[in-house]
Amino acid sequence: MTKEEFEQKAAYVKAKVSTVPDFPKAGILFRDVTSVCDDPKAFSLCIELLADKFKDQNIDAVVSAEARGFIFGAPLAAALKCAFVPVRKPGKLPRKVISENFELEYGHETLQMHEDSLKKGSRVLLLDDLLATGGTMEAMVKLTKKLGADPVALSFVIELTGLAGRKRLEDEYGLEVFSLISFPGH
Repeated sequence: MTKEEFEQKAAYVKAKVSTVPDFPKAGILFRDVTSVCDDPKAFSLCIELLADKFKDQNIDAVVSAEARGFIFGAPLAAALKCAFVPVRKPGKLPRKVISENFELEYGHETLQMHEDSLKKGSRVLLLDDLLATGGTMEAMVKLTKKLGADPVALSFVIELTGLAGRKRLEDEYGLEVFSLISFPGH
């Protein structure tokens, strides 16, 4: 696909993102990626564009965090013909897990992954719905590395620019950070 085609398709996806003022608190413009799922064309394009971006990188697994990351991670894994690895909050995964604590924009959180979900040396694409400050993705990178897997890239549907998440992740991990679309963020 040409760069122009990619940009046109991404613009269609971006136009389908709803903006909700004052959620979850006053002064925040919440970018609701779930509205992309309401439009079959936008949702399909989103997966198509992400798959096109990473199709030649020999990905063994897509790792995504709950809950909105799952919406995009599972179909992306199917499109890339690789495994899907869920990352969840404590108490949600049935087998033995590893954990990582991290800071969110609005507090603290813990994420977990099955300790047998990735093989050492596997090539992993990490995906989340939204990049703000990078805390969730940082926890996912740490979990992946604990299992000896090799993160190939960090991918997002939406990036909120101006919150330094991209810089934080690039500086800390030296990995490609790819966002399908972006909005000014606060």
